[in-house]
Amino acid sequence: MRRVNLIMYLMLFATTVWAGGPKVGDRAPDFTLPDQDGTYQTLSDYHGRPVVVYFYPKDDTPGCTKEACSIRDEYEGFRQAGIVVFGISYDSPEDHRAFRAKYRLPFSLLSDKDKSVSKAYGADGVFFPERKTFLIDENGIIVKIYDQVRVVSHGADLLRDFEAKD
Repeated sequence: MRRVNLIMYLMLFATTVWAGGPKVGDRAPDFTLPDQDGTYQTLSDYHGRPVVVYFYPKDDTPGCTKEACSIRDEYEGFRQAGIVVFGISYDSPEDHRAFRAKYRLPFSLLSDKDKSVSKAYGADGVFFPERKTFLIDENGIIVKIYDQVRVVSHGADLLRDFEAKD
């Protein structure tokens, strides 16, 4: 019986490790990270509200700037729908503060310096996180994952898909 339990545990562990992060229908991994102002943001504090968690490689690079500005340009729709937006990269809070100010980004940018949150979401990379976005519903369940992101229209795509799930 112990051998069967050990094998089951190892299979579960291997599936979790090699699965590349959570899937649609899974509870979103909770996290606490500092934002651009050094204030710690915890995902579970936003239970009861829909949340966008998007991982991006690097502040102030062409693709990441287009993606952030796309979300910024649609932000009034996010605000009206009560959707919280978190951008996450390995950049420091200071870098995030400058990037946010330069492009007038109205949402929080979180610093995942130790890469633990990116790893929990299957978005970790050696030098930069992968570009990957998660739509999380009011109950903390992942309802959509974007592995391929169109940076120029990402904000509109996110809003459309949140509206479609209702």
